[in-house]
Amino acid sequence: MDLFFAADTSNYTTSAAVYHLESNTVFHSKRLLPVREGEKGIRQSDAVFHHTQQLPEMVHSVMEKAAAQFENPKFAAAGASVQPRRQKDSYMPCFLVGTANAGNYSNLNGIPFYAFSHQEGHVAAALYSADKLSLVGQDFLAFHVSGGTTESLFVHAGKHSPLETDIVGTSTDLKAGMAIDRVGLMLGLKFPAGPELEKLALQSEKEFQIHPSVRGMDCSLSGVENQCHALMDKGTPREDIAKYCLRYIEASLRSMAKNLMSQYPGLPIVFSGGVMSNSLIRTDFTEEFDAAFAKPEFSADNAAGVAVLTALAYDGGFSPADPVKICAARK
Repeated sequence: MDLFFAADTSNYTTSAAVYHLESNTVFHSKRLLPVREGEKGIRQSDAVFHHTQQLPEMVHSVMEKAAAQFENPKFAAAGASVQPRRQKDSYMPCFLVGTANAGNYSNLNGIPFYAFSHQEGHVAAALYSADKLSLVGQDFLAFHVSGGTTESLFVHAGKHSPLETDIVGTSTDLKAGMAIDRVGLMLGLKFPAGPELEKLALQSEKEFQIHPSVRGMDCSLSGVENQCHALMDKGTPREDIAKYCLRYIEASLRSMAKNLMSQYPGLPIVFSGGVMSNSLIRTDFTEEFDAAFAKPEFSADNAAGVAVLTALAYDGGFSPADPVKICAARK
């Protein structure tokens, strides 16, 4: 009855998860990092402090859930998201908290530790919640759209992970989640503004002709903030501004997806990340692209995908990582 523990301490959320491979069951707990009212984000030093405060409670919560389900649970491996993307220069201090916690757990219990990128965790969480784990080990396409990332991906089996992501396209300036939060704050909503902006947009019956700024695989989203400011100056109702913002992002992602699918024809496509929990975009893209989406609770930052990857890496015979070396290298 082997279980797998994982932590993810991103720039937005503290999260821990436990996964049971045989029953394909995930237990996860998460909490947003506190952001001062009116602020657009959080400093890394504050993120590290709040993760250090919050992670013990998240770990305690998932361990209690696992113990209630399984008698005398045994853990086979631990894992963590150690960086935003699997790239040499990809680093944020906040991920050290989860890496150190899961690394200590592996050392104390004499079990292997596996390291993943936050992005890989997002894609794995989408596959798990959409019942598409059968895609692991195959080539497929994905989007990771969140507060800090707007990227299209070619996903494949890797040397260090059951799935690895190659970035094909990106936003060259503002990211989708950043645009949503900035427009939301402009409209008097709280950070993070995604859920409230969606509720506001659903009150609008206005339709827009939108021409997104997309060149090849890349998009530019800075225009949506400027356009929303212009609409506000004209006295446009708040709900119409909210809908314009989301439709602009949807149009940009649609154009990027069509270009991506043209370059890699015949491959399935998966959408992950907090922005993709939006019901307007989800409904349209599911029908248009036959796309798979993470369920809303697995769209935003979470450790569930990392726990799943930890189990798959262990079961697939991937080489463990050294958390001591990973933490020591982050200077």
